[in-house]
Amino acid sequence: MDTSRSPVTLNELADRFGGEVTGDGSVRLSALGTLERAEKGQLSFLANSKYRRQLADSKASAVIVGEADRDATTLPRIVTPHPYLYFARVAAFFFPPPPIVPGVHRSAVVEAGSAIGSSSSVGALAYVGKDVVVGERCMISNHVSIADGVTLGDDCRLFAGVVIYADCHIGSRVILHSGVVIGADGFGLAPDQGRWVKIPQGGRVIIGDDVEIGANTTVDRGALDDTVLEEGVKLDNQIQVGHNVQIGAHTAIAGCAGLAGSAKIGKRCTIGGSAGISGHIELCDDVHVSAFTMISKSITKPGRYTSQLPQMTHAEWRNSAPYIRRLDDLAAELKALQKRTAKG
Repeated sequence: MDTSRSPVTLNELADRFGGEVTGDGSVRLSALGTLERAEKGQLSFLANSKYRRQLADSKASAVIVGEADRDATTLPRIVTPHPYLYFARVAAFFFPPPPIVPGVHRSAVVEAGSAIGSSSSVGALAYVGKDVVVGERCMISNHVSIADGVTLGDDCRLFAGVVIYADCHIGSRVILHSGVVIGADGFGLAPDQGRWVKIPQGGRVIIGDDVEIGANTTVDRGALDDTVLEEGVKLDNQIQVGHNVQIGAHTAIAGCAGLAGSAKIGKRCTIGGSAGISGHIELCDDVHVSAFTMISKSITKPGRYTSQLPQMTHAEWRNSAPYIRRLDDLAAELKALQKRTAKG
């Protein structure tokens, strides 16, 4: 990716995004870089004071720092209360999304009854089913498949290979990365004498505004009710969202996590990579689940939750595993000993 753009001064960035300029505000910047690898003409940032040593050695032309680090360098700098957030906004300025060229590619198929915004684009070999509504300034990339009855709001970006099943609703400013599948059947099966009978999945997927979903993530449609992702939800790559799951506004979930059917996740939650959420449980607002944690019961109190063992050598694990298996027995023996001691 080209990380350069027309030069901009530190003062101009501060005029646009705020913050206090210290040092030479006329320094010209045309690219971004890390503290370790930034070169002349590049802007970097320090979000955590423990990396001050890298700041001391940085060759960046300017940096973004927090109040605690305003005197940690002589480089020209912007001082701001939230340097990482500031950097995110500057990065969006340096790396704007590619412009949309309106129109439908000659190899795309748009079925009867569909309405595509006049400022939107439909790429090569894309398919748009019947009665689909696509808002303005949307980008539908090559090989995207949108089934009948889907609605997309304005300013959506669907990258190559996205699949949206019938009747799903996508809000505005939604980003779906390559390989995302929205509205596949949920895992609904009824046992019948050693065999499985499929339960039809008649719900939809409803996605709110400003949602971003990473590559190869699947969001299943509801069985009867809808699967719902509220506004501002951010999903990483390779996540499984089961049928009838509800995810509250501004919750973020890292890669390879799995949410079983009918789980309900509150607002502003975070779920770490490879964590698992059992079905039919509820997490209240502001719950933070550590990576590789399994949540099997509802959580009603905000906070951080972790259920995992620290790493150990294989030999240590072999020595510990027999005791872990016997924890229930050991707990019972301890209770019996406490009772005998109390009587004694």
